[in-house]
Amino acid sequence: MRAKAVRMYGTRDLRLEEFELPEIRDDEILAKIYSDSICMSTYKLVEQGKKHKRAPQNMDTHPVIVGHEFAGVIVKVGKKWQDQFQPGMRFAQQPALNYKGSLASPGYSYEWYGGDTTYCIFPHETMELGALMPFDGDSFYKASLGEPMSCCIGGYHAMYHTNKQNYDHEMGTKRGGNILIAGGCGPMGLGSVSYGLVCDYHPRRIVVTDVDDAKIERAKEVVSPEYAAEHGVELIYANTAKMDDPRQGLMDLTQGHGYDDVFVMVPIPSVCQLAGSVLAFDGCLNFFSGPTDKNFSANMNMYDLHYTSTHLMGTTGGNNDDLIEANQLAASGRLDPSVMITHVGGIDSIAETTLNLPKIKGGKKLAYTQFDMPMTAIEDFAKLGKSDPFFAKLDQCCRDHKGLWNPEAEKMLFEHKGVKVEV
Repeated sequence: MRAKAVRMYGTRDLRLEEFELPEIRDDEILAKIYSDSICMSTYKLVEQGKKHKRAPQNMDTHPVIVGHEFAGVIVKVGKKWQDQFQPGMRFAQQPALNYKGSLASPGYSYEWYGGDTTYCIFPHETMELGALMPFDGDSFYKASLGEPMSCCIGGYHAMYHTNKQNYDHEMGTKRGGNILIAGGCGPMGLGSVSYGLVCDYHPRRIVVTDVDDAKIERAKEVVSPEYAAEHGVELIYANTAKMDDPRQGLMDLTQGHGYDDVFVMVPIPSVCQLAGSVLAFDGCLNFFSGPTDKNFSANMNMYDLHYTSTHLMGTTGGNNDDLIEANQLAASGRLDPSVMITHVGGIDSIAETTLNLPKIKGGKKLAYTQFDMPMTAIEDFAKLGKSDPFFAKLDQCCRDHKGLWNPEAEKMLFEHKGVKVEV
């Protein structure tokens, strides 16, 4: 079968090219890919090349297909899996395999297995680990965003608190507590805010900080304090750059109690230090943001760590249970991952977008792999609509959904591009 994919040959060497996929083996599955959301982790991969821990050393002769936040439809099933999977099944997938201790992962390590492609081959380890899952939602992009949303969910589940009676660790964010999401107006921050409103832990208050008023205003539009109040949560957005004393300002928002759970969403030492300084007694800080600098560090108050029982930890990725929860919440409509997306494009836009990801403002860049289209900001649809009637319709569709990407917009785009969904 012919496939078209963005493949990596080395540091900053991404190429969109066509090639022959081999015939699948009895323990493999062939899938048609429709969507992939571009992750900052892929940018880190292409910056590091063979130095990345997940990258194979022979990628210059056996290039890897990049992209790991992908979704699509199963096309052909090897004999081993025909009692569990059928052609036409829509799927989501968990890329964090960790198969027998290996770091190999789709989008990083495999020649035929990744998301930025028209077709790919799932190797046996994916199915053996239960990492290929049916998705019953109304769109492909929501299944693509299941992976980043599972990271947010995993972050909540991994938080912990203790007590002095038996030293048992109570897992998860503190029920009825205060949550701080520092640097939280980006895509992963907004995903974490959204989950905090519907999770079983049910916090009393979520405070989200940033230093960019424009990002804060957009965040208020897509996840509003009024919407949070309907879920019984007080949601506060705060610009710490405008506070005379950021620590005191954040403490005042909790009436001096501090924050039971803190997520640090940006790798900035001053943000880490501020976040650590507002932890409540038995507070837990999750350094969620992955830095590119292997020597990244920040000053933390070890006195508080000792006397006020604060905890420091970090999470990266989610597990199968987290992805299942993300998919169920999205499919049921309780959680809308659309808040993450600010740009939409086609397969021809992926390489350039990935190479320049930190320079492109906004949130998640969503790519559809079955057609060509420049990576386009949703907020630019109206301007493009002045000369292109289709973008005018697409703009109105997004406006009808609080300015967000949505299942109707995806269907419109597929019809406009002549994309047929396999059934």
